[in-house]
Amino acid sequence: MQAVILSIGDELVLGQTIDTNSAFLAQQLTSLGFSVLYHQTVADDQSAIAAAFVQACRAAPLVIATGGLGPTEDDLTRQGLADALGVSLVLDEASLSEIESFFTRRGRAMVAGNRIQAMHPVGSQMLANHTGTAPGIRAALHGTTIFVVPGVPREMIALWERHIRPELAQNPGARNVILTAKINTFGLGESDLAARLGDLMDRARNPKVGTTVSAGVVSARVRSEFPTAAEAHAHMDQTLHAIAQILGPFVYSRDDVTLQEELLKLLRQTGQKIATAESCTGGLLSAMLTDVPGASDCFLGGWVTYANQLKQSQLDIPPDILDRHGAVSSQTAHAMAHAALVKSDADAALSITGIAGPDGGTDEKPVGTVWVGLAVKNSGAVNVHTYRLALTGDRPIIRDRAAKTALQILRFHLLGAPIEQITWLKLK
Repeated sequence: MQAVILSIGDELVLGQTIDTNSAFLAQQLTSLGFSVLYHQTVADDQSAIAAAFVQACRAAPLVIATGGLGPTEDDLTRQGLADALGVSLVLDEASLSEIESFFTRRGRAMVAGNRIQAMHPVGSQMLANHTGTAPGIRAALHGTTIFVVPGVPREMIALWERHIRPELAQNPGARNVILTAKINTFGLGESDLAARLGDLMDRARNPKVGTTVSAGVVSARVRSEFPTAAEAHAHMDQTLHAIAQILGPFVYSRDDVTLQEELLKLLRQTGQKIATAESCTGGLLSAMLTDVPGASDCFLGGWVTYANQLKQSQLDIPPDILDRHGAVSSQTAHAMAHAALVKSDADAALSITGIAGPDGGTDEKPVGTVWVGLAVKNSGAVNVHTYRLALTGDRPIIRDRAAKTALQILRFHLLGAPIEQITWLKLK
């Protein structure tokens, strides 16, 4: 069964407020077996709101709208809904009494403007709101059930839990079971990942597989929709296994688990500790690791040696390396990683040095040139490997991608996977 979500408010249309309500409702509806056909954001315009309701009711048997139920002149959702239904507004005395009590309990007098919140289209029902002054509304048009709730997230969630979810859960109808999952990868471009998945991304396939990109992480999204939970789970598991087999070590987690969480988990499993030495990332790599609670059992600490002076005084980088090869070089990355490992007595150390821009690039070393060093202990000796990255984007993107690449390089090492597979490594 399909559903449409409407979000109403000028602040949403103008981008002044991020619409988190639609994301919440979409997730909740999917968990109940509804297929969300589309989300629409509508300005505080009565005719536009009415048109949106009419269109949505033609498209799906369920419509949920949030926002525009306040007491001000730009709160026009109830009026737009009444226009769509072809009826007028009527006062609900019980709701008015509840709104007055809301203010009385807080030692305040209700102003006249709040009276509009007790009004609803003829033939609709009010949904009590015990966390605010705006009751929700339940209506129907052309066989479509309509729920309208306040835009304040706390109130929206309260009305969803109290009124909407129980009704929808009691009437499963012909709805399928819908499961969703996400497999996260790092080190491949989106087009490369899609090419590797091949027929798994056929849009006629069930489960459906799609891709999405966020902050350099390419995720394979999977949606399994079947008549029973057993079927949905079985097909979901088969598809997730197939994706993991194809993408191999590039896959680091499912759903919302981060790359640094997975790396720290792997370090714990192998009983190893890590240290860092950073230049262009300015501590970002260390911050990513320490964002994870309990990181101290694996992460010993690190150095941020932004200036050459500190590279020499803190990490003992020989001046001739900096003079001959520069701070952004394989030799400097090598020396930084080696020093971090020896000084910390860690089992592995990562170093990063590069040009994050927007200035500082040359023909030989353009902006986005980054060297990552990986130092590890091997039978008492220290082995160091360096990797040149060719990154694109603005300064924040280059720094973020460099830090995540360093994490993935160490993860590949621990897994015994060929590090050279990472797409943006510039091979010699």
